[in-house]
Amino acid sequence: MSRPSYGERDYAFGLRMLKLRNQIGLTQAGLGKLLHVSRRAVTEWEAGNNYPTAEHLKVLIELGVRTSAFPEGREAEEIHALWQAAQQKFPPDEVWLETLLGTRRPGLTLLPPLSPELLQIPQRDVSTSELAREQREHWKALTVPSFYDREQELTTLTRWVLEEGCRMVSVLGMGGIGKSALVVRAMQQLEGHFDIVLFRSLRDAPDCSALLDACLQVLAPESQAMLPHGLQPRLTLLLGELRRRRVLLVLDNLEVLLQEGDVLGRLRPAREAYADLLLRFAEMTHQSCLLLTSREKPAALRALEGRHSPVRSLFLPGLDAVSCAQLLTEHEISGSPEEQARLGQLYAGNPLALRIVAETIVDLFGGQISPFLSANTVLFGSVSGLLEEQWGRLSPLEQTLLYWLAILREPVTLEELQAVLVVPIAPQHLLEAVDGLRRRSLLDRGQHAGSFILQAVMREYVTGKLVSTASQEIVQGQLRLLREHTLSPTHATEYVRQTQERLFVVPLLTRLQSVYQEQVELERQLRSLLEEVRSWAEDRQGYAPTNLVMLLRLLGGNSREN
Repeated sequence: MSRPSYGERDYAFGLRMLKLRNQIGLTQAGLGKLLHVSRRAVTEWEAGNNYPTAEHLKVLIELGVRTSAFPEGREAEEIHALWQAAQQKFPPDEVWLETLLGTRRPGLTLLPPLSPELLQIPQRDVSTSELAREQREHWKALTVPSFYDREQELTTLTRWVLEEGCRMVSVLGMGGIGKSALVVRAMQQLEGHFDIVLFRSLRDAPDCSALLDACLQVLAPESQAMLPHGLQPRLTLLLGELRRRRVLLVLDNLEVLLQEGDVLGRLRPAREAYADLLLRFAEMTHQSCLLLTSREKPAALRALEGRHSPVRSLFLPGLDAVSCAQLLTEHEISGSPEEQARLGQLYAGNPLALRIVAETIVDLFGGQISPFLSANTVLFGSVSGLLEEQWGRLSPLEQTLLYWLAILREPVTLEELQAVLVVPIAPQHLLEAVDGLRRRSLLDRGQHAGSFILQAVMREYVTGKLVSTASQEIVQGQLRLLREHTLSPTHATEYVRQTQERLFVVPLLTRLQSVYQEQVELERQLRSLLEEVRSWAEDRQGYAPTNLVMLLRLLGGNSREN
């Protein structure tokens, strides 16, 4: 399609294109891939310098209809206006348009949080379409304002569900990485291929029977008056509905059902019934699909997954440098490409963490990255809270390994981790723990094969955690952490030892000096603990004597060994 007259731009059309793309939720590059045009072509359309061809426009309109980008009830009007604004030589094919609008599947049916009122009136005579209309407003709460460089993952999800017929797909990644955003976008794209779509957040860890009741109220409302008692009959009824028609069921935040501190991802004692739901959903032949999001992989699914299995999992990494820069630019953050890249790496490409940081940079530093980086304050407020949630779900062994990775500061292998542990553990358990940390996006691979290093923002968090916990132990006279970890490994390079002293030992002494008003009081406590530790059996002492002697030395006391 030809350009507008020389020197003129069709700003009205450009704004229409920009608004439609944002409503669909794609980047310029992502839309270009779907239309098989360059990103520059999309840029030219949105600048009002050029118009798409009729074929490109039809694909764009079909995409807008599938994702409900046009105002409900005014789709035909808006499509005709867009077609006319695009300066097409011929009007749109009305048969094509009527078919497009007339054969769409029902809209998304989103389940709101369960309420007592909802559960107390199972006899209510209500149709699936009426429930859909009542609950449609909950879609607004799931709108994704921006979608950064997830087209590849979205394409993979779509292929697995539509082309390869997967019955269950788990989207995994650390908190804030964008799992829910990806799944919501997938719901938009897959909507037209399913009879009905159910969305349920598990954030409040509902009982499995309550979840089944809520799903059946939409899928089989006529059965509410005669709903069978017991979990298994209800599960059988639900699975029958999944065979009878094509349903996309989305369960968000599955990790809240898993035991905290369990490396393998086993279900909490009161939520084992979900294991039966997951297994039957995965093993039974049906035409529906279950989409899960979780920070951790459930143990029940490990043996069922495979490259050619109908059960798959998709690991979601952090955003790349280009997408991080795009996110920061949209939040009006200014800085050189190097500064933007450093900020993205610092927070491991986590979209939520970067949004939180961007707000702080705008409020305190006028949107400039440089003074924020110079302040050297990586952790604060909501970012710390995000990492605290992640830390709280780790097993004691996983926490121990993170402490060691923060102390060592350099890439280490499994053998090197095993060598520094006070109490050696079975290689199998060590491998499981490292694998769990890797799957939670807390570790990066080192330069050498088989080595790992802690991500920057997590390293800062664990460093602070170690200092605060060690301080509490010394004040309370309990030395578990300082017995199991050394603050300055003897085999470390001089540079690393200096770094460890600056990051661990000095801050620890500073904290202790704020508790003990007189230095002599602190020295007396350290000496008392050292004397107690030396009275223990040698195999119990661990690193405690070395740590206490080092603290006394830096404090200026006489730490001469007897």
